[in-house]
Formats: sequence, structure tokens, C-alpha cells
Amino acid sequence: MPGTFLGFPFDEELFNQTWSEAPDPVKTAMLNSGALVEDSQIASMIQNDGNFYTIPFYNVLSGDPDNYDGQTDINTAETSGDSQSGVVFGRAKGFTARNFVAELTGSDPMGNITRNIATYWQKQDQIRLLQILAGVFAVTGASGNAKKWHDNHVVDLGSATATPYKIGVTDLNDLATEAMGDNKSLFSLAIMHSNVAKTLENLQVLEYWKQTDANGVQRSLAIANANGYTVIIDDGVPAAPVGGSGENKDLVKYTTYLLGGGVIRTAPGRVDHPSEVFRDPKTNGGQDTLYTRTRKTFHPNGFSFTPPSSGFSGSPTDAQLTAAANWAIKFDPKAIPMAALITNG
Repeated sequence: MPGTFLGFPFDEELFNQTWSEAPDPVKTAMLNSGALVEDSQIASMIQNDGNFYTIPFYNVLSGDPDNYDGQTDINTAETSGDSQSGVVFGRAKGFTARNFVAELTGSDPMGNITRNIATYWQKQDQIRLLQILAGVFAVTGASGNAKKWHDNHVVDLGSATATPYKIGVTDLNDLATEAMGDNKSLFSLAIMHSNVAKTLENLQVLEYWKQTDANGVQRSLAIANANGYTVIIDDGVPAAPVGGSGENKDLVKYTTYLLGGGVIRTAPGRVDHPSEVFRDPKTNGGQDTLYTRTRKTFHPNGFSFTPPSSGFSGSPTDAQLTAAANWAIKFDPKAIPMAALITNG
């Protein structure tokens, strides 16, 4: 509904459209790499059926064939299927006038507001994605696919008891081979800490993307290329102090994620009121607040999310997205182009 915000004309419908179309270089990088895929099937499910969705799939056919010689019986193998489940997370945030006043110095105040809101939610999406990755990479087990997943897709080169190990020129390629073998070409994207990126930059195998702004000023982005992979630099990846004493007491274990084509499925959830403005005439002598809401899913293809038996209120919390206990592997690990490399820099 048309109205005002901070004294400027404000149309919620136009704002929501502009907000959804705001450039997101990180998402663009992921889409270009093929790792993040908009999934129309999931989108259709969550527009009508709430916070959860289930995707059925057929298991790969297996077994040895029989000799076709005119006298040997043909044995059969029963086909089977399974399913994987995902969850939609919802988040909301309000912004008062004081958050924007300093930004409204240009000739396009509503554009400035939109860019601020879009940037905020883009950063939040990145946080949720990293939480989900942390959860699925913590999945382990004593046998079966869970054990194969942890043994072959999580490689720790930064041992607390060994000599500190920084990422090397060949480590991403070695990780890809360890995880996927002859399918390693499916990998296309790496997400790493700035200290790990710095090591690769010093080895002259990493080059940052450049962006030219509206004023013609060129600046580096937190996106780069290395070893044929698109690289997103984000200090939100796991970075855990090793602890202990001696020369290694200041060591930090950094996790670098390697992702492949279509491994993260995404879709927007239904939000009837993505934004609305509220005028409070009393507080601080009168102030305007813009409320925003989002619902979406990031689903690691090949895993299922199961809501915890207690403390779940429809939308998973950050802690619930990160908890390995809420995730289960459903595919053969060699069909999941995801891997994690742990180093000390």
C-alpha cells in the first residue's frame, strides 16, 4: 500500500520487487559456478505446503548381470526408492529511522534504503548457508554411507599435534579426488576463510574479482578464482582455535568447503507481507520502523533434515540448522559433490 517512510513516498509492492531484484554478487558467483540451483519443484511445494517438503528418488540399480546363453535363468533385482526432506527457515528484522538517516544523503533515498536492506539479508543468507554446511559436514557414523561420507569427504590436514599445515597449491585438487574420484570435475566452488585465501594469494594461485561502481571506481570483491574454482571468501566458515600450549597454542583450524554443480537447492518460501512500515508517534518523539520478513530454503542435495523432538517452533533456529543430529545422509557420498578441507591457514 502506498504511504511514506522517513517522509519519503513508500510503496510496499515496488519496494519488495526492488528488494528481490537487488544485485547479490555472492549469489551470482554461486549461480555461475553451478553450486546453487533454483529448484522449481521445491518452490512449488513450499508455496502451498508449509515449512517442510519431501523429494522422492530411486536408488541406483545394482547387481551383476547373468550370462545370456539360452540356458541360464535370469535373476531379478528389486528396484527401490527413498526420499530426502528439507526445511524452510523464516527470519524477520525491523529497522528504525535512525539506521538509515546517515545513508539518505543521495538523490535516491528509497534506493539507498533498498540497498541497505538487500545487503543485510544477503549477508544473512550467507550465514544460514554456512550453518547448514557445518551441520551436514558434522554427520558421521560407524558404518554405511555416514562413515564413507566422513572418511572421504572431510580431510583434516591441520592436526593439533602435527606441524602447522597451511593450504598448498594441490590440496583442493587432492581433496576433490579423495571425495569424488573420477567425478571430481563436478566441483566448481570453494568457500574459505580470508586467512586461507591469503595463503593461496601468496602462492599466486588466487585472483580476486573486480567490480566497478557507479562512480567508475574499481574495487576488489570477496570473490576470486583459484585452481579453476570460483572462490568465495567468508570469515563465517568454521575457525576453531586448536588450544593447548607451546608453539602451536595460537593455531586455528579453518574449514574450506568445496561444492559442486546443483548440490545446494534453493527456493523462496511464501511470505504474505515481506515488508511493512509502522509509525510510532510516541517513542523518541516519533519514529518510523520498516519491518522485513523472509522465508526460503537452502537444501544440500542428498541429505534430509529432521526437526528435533523438542524446542522446534516451525522454523529452525540457527543452532538447529547447525546441529548434525538433525541431518542424515541419503545418497551414496560419491554422488554428493561436497567436501571439507581443514587446515591451519
